[in-house]
Formats: sequence, structure tokens, C-alpha cells
Amino acid sequence: MSIERVRPYLEEMGLGDRIREFTVSSATVALAAEALGVEGARIAKSLGFKLEERTILVVAAGDAKVDNGKYKAAFGGKAKMLTAEEAVERIGHAVGGVCPFAVNDGVEVYLDQSLRRFDTVYPAAGSASSAVRLDLAELERAARPVGWVDVCKGWQEA
Repeated sequence: MSIERVRPYLEEMGLGDRIREFTVSSATVALAAEALGVEGARIAKSLGFKLEERTILVVAAGDAKVDNGKYKAAFGGKAKMLTAEEAVERIGHAVGGVCPFAVNDGVEVYLDQSLRRFDTVYPAAGSASSAVRLDLAELERAARPVGWVDVCKGWQEA
């Protein structure tokens, strides 16, 4: 279970006490928002893509959708989502618990601009029944992103 990889990773950063585990599923934005009692936009969803041999993980606000044109401009190729099997193999976390922490070597993590409008966000913590509350500076420190990107749409109108 990948929460067992995430927990010590976040504990080393002094963030382990922020992990919340639920008796209900938090595998989707809607379920996570309900479990946490927050708006869905504050759920920091981690979206896995493959681009030839590259594995790209984009962390975006819960109400954002990937814009194919922006994605192609940022990464030089078409957005192809990982399958559930590929997510486990390439990222190291199962769908529903994919997060930018304790990922496999070679995974390129990016934070999307859609997150910048919030003080705190809630990414998964490695399982389909967990989340962790982080401010943006903590998210950036813990996720160790390559950088920030603008590859999503739909959130500006929300």
C-alpha cells in the first residue's frame, strides 16, 4: 500500500501529522471533498500522463480540466492519461490515491496554476481513503516539482 511509502516521506518533512485517513473512500474529487468537508476545487488531484518514455504527473485543482492545447504547448506532445496499471507501475501509487509524494524515480511532477488561488489544498496521501492538508509552500516543498505549469481550463470560470 503506497500510503506506507507516503507516511514516512511526509513525516521526514514534519508533515506526517497532517495525514487524514477515512473510513470512506476519497478516491474521487467529490468523495474526497465530502470526506473532508471542503469544496471540491480544493482537492489537489494528481493526473498521470505518459509522453513516450516520460511519466508526467500534473497536480491540479479539483475543478480544473486538462486543456489539450495547453498541455501540448507545455510538454511537446499529446496528453495521454496513464491506465490504472500504468499508474501503479510508473508512479508507484494506485488510482484513487495517486499523489506527488514518494513517487518512483523519473516521475516529473508539475503543479498547475489552478492551485494558486487557494491558501491550502488537499492532495491524496497514497491511498483511496486518505488526504493531507498542505499550504502551497508545503505542497511545493513536499512534491519537489519540476515547476509550475498552466495546462488546465475550466477553473477560471468557477
